Amino acid sequence: MSKRREGREAAVQYLFQQDIQVDRTTDLREQFWKLREGNKKVQEFAARLVGGVNTHLAEVDERIKKYAINFEIGRLNVVDRNILRLAIYEMLHCHDVPPIVAINEAIEIAKRFGGDESGKFVNGILDKVKLELNRPLREAGAPTIKTET
Repeated sequence: MSKRREGREAAVQYLFQQDIQVDRTTDLREQFWKLREGNKKVQEFAARLVGGVNTHLAEVDERIKKYAINFEIGRLNVVDRNILRLAIYEMLHCHDVPPIVAINEAIEIAKRFGGDESGKFVNGILDKVKLELNRPLREAGAPTIKTET
């Protein structure tokens, strides 16, 4: 498994733990990395992703709400919700990740950690989000969002 995939999986696991945590004031990092193996590069990449998702959480959740028709964000499967959060963050804010890579990685992680329909559900939402992007889908580069005129 690539270090980036491992970092993404760790980030989803961390976001999941954070999402179900009752006490939001507790820093989970030390406890998380005691339970989950990962070398320094994996930890750094996962931390970058988690920090980005948390920084842009409102924006990312708005995208999910927009396309998860008939689903309230709080009622989505916790695994699916956090996979979507990670992938949408990467699509919108990680200039070094082509959007198609973020989508494919999210689908694979959903198949591994989600339910029977998670891969299809995640793919459906992310396919809609990618239509908002105004940049090449298969190349890294600065993302921009299409604006309605």
